[in-house]
Amino acid sequence: MPSEESIQHELPLPFPELTGDQPLLPARMVNEYVYCPRLAYLEWVQGEWADSSDTVEGRYRHRRVDAPHGDLPAAEEVEAETHIHARSITLSSNRLGVIAKLDLIEAEGDRVVPVDYKRGKRPHVAHGAYDPERVQVCLQGLILEDQGYSCTEGVLYFVESRERVPVVFDQELRDLAMSALHGLRGVALGGRIPAPLEDSAKCPRCSLVGICLPDEVNFLKRGETPPRAIAIGLTESLPLYVQAHKAKVAKDGDNLEVTVDDKAAARPRLAEISQVVLQGNVYMTTPTLHELMRREIPVAWHSYGGWFLGYTAGMGHKNVELRTAQFRAADDPEICLSLAKGWVRAKLVNSRVLLRRNWRGEKSADEALSQLEHAIKSSARARSLAELLGIEGNGAAVYFGNFNNLLKHEDDRSFGFDFTRRNRRPPTDPVNALLSFAYAMLSRHLTITLTTVGFDPYRGFYHQARYGRPALALDMMEPFRPLIADSAVIQAINNGEVRPTDFIGGPGRVNLSEEGRKRFIATFERRLSHEVTHPQFGYRLSYRRLLELQCRLLGRFLQGETLENSNFTTR
Repeated sequence: MPSEESIQHELPLPFPELTGDQPLLPARMVNEYVYCPRLAYLEWVQGEWADSSDTVEGRYRHRRVDAPHGDLPAAEEVEAETHIHARSITLSSNRLGVIAKLDLIEAEGDRVVPVDYKRGKRPHVAHGAYDPERVQVCLQGLILEDQGYSCTEGVLYFVESRERVPVVFDQELRDLAMSALHGLRGVALGGRIPAPLEDSAKCPRCSLVGICLPDEVNFLKRGETPPRAIAIGLTESLPLYVQAHKAKVAKDGDNLEVTVDDKAAARPRLAEISQVVLQGNVYMTTPTLHELMRREIPVAWHSYGGWFLGYTAGMGHKNVELRTAQFRAADDPEICLSLAKGWVRAKLVNSRVLLRRNWRGEKSADEALSQLEHAIKSSARARSLAELLGIEGNGAAVYFGNFNNLLKHEDDRSFGFDFTRRNRRPPTDPVNALLSFAYAMLSRHLTITLTTVGFDPYRGFYHQARYGRPALALDMMEPFRPLIADSAVIQAINNGEVRPTDFIGGPGRVNLSEEGRKRFIATFERRLSHEVTHPQFGYRLSYRRLLELQCRLLGRFLQGETLENSNFTTR
């Protein structure tokens, strides 16, 4: 066993006195750094957060100690016989550059003991607890020492087993705490996210696994071990659509109350809502908007005809690094062309699959499939965005030129679902009206998803920036137009979910009626909830979750973690 003289302790690296724009490092983040440096970087530097059953339970277990009680006087004012029992005390140290919220402080005189509450049971390991928790309570002790108190040990209290584990602040633990503190500060200042853990048992229970994507990133880099199905989960919340004329949306406790002409129409729970979609002349109260922004539930605004006008959200995502990488890549013609070729190829492949699967025409589909196959091969050889746009246009002409062969036709075609060509503004037939409405909803969904992930949806790579156009959302839409929007239209028509009588005709234009729009929205949302098997990762997930996954994978590519952007193509 080495002697005390032979042990090399952590060399002190004094943190310069804080200035106004330098943030204090939370002791909780140092805990995360010891557990996983990538997790600490995602939370502290990039501002990522996601709840899991563990984090929700942890907050519930902390509900008592999170309520402030008592006070901690200055050390010089404390007398020898003074007893202190204070909860939820926030202290900081400019010398260390650390801030901590102490769950409980127990003291007799100037000797204090920080008590940190932990959910779960005491682990049966060396030292009675894991290093991340020991480091966190040690940093709390160091802060108390900087306040003038004597602090030689702390306590970890495990709520489920109701056990107290003493933690002695010996030199070894102090060195470990300071090393972790300097390590996190260095990683944060370095501006490069740490590599993901490899096949780690820590990942499946981590609340940020769907954001970090450790197995997916490692697989795309080396192609060795297929990812575990840990980046997916059930979507418990769904969008709320309100389209009734002069409807009102208000908040009542933990519910939204939708009324039409002062009569109750619906009362959904806020916890079950992912976003609120308002179409036409719908009124929402200011307190409701405030509550939705606090809960990070976006509000999407559509015209009565279905056009996506914009959305209301809270402060937005804190991940400046991702947007910096996005803007830098958007100014690189080679990266733009590479990304655009991937999106166009995936769109053409998925269009070809949709034609092959849903063909109802009397003649064979071989000619159309062959033409699309030629467009797919040509897209890989495109040397400019303009050339690629022409190839995509030729493929779209073939695809929509045969789209009528995918639809079920009735004998009476006076105002039925005949389709000859794609037109948009305004749509002149029922099929084009459905397609335009489906694309508007898909654009809205991806605009909000990209914003949630941290992107600027208005700065694209293939679609050029134009005032008011979510160019990146349109980029990401390309592979999913056939799979989600077009497929929903085909299903709605062929299954009789939308009928010719659900449309309102006007001079040169056709719109969905309110009742038809309601039924088609149900078809579209059902399509988003449909599960598919990811061709690269092998696990099943819904299209709703897949769109978020693809947005996050784009971010991993732009930040240099993967060699190419992964696009989704169906088999």
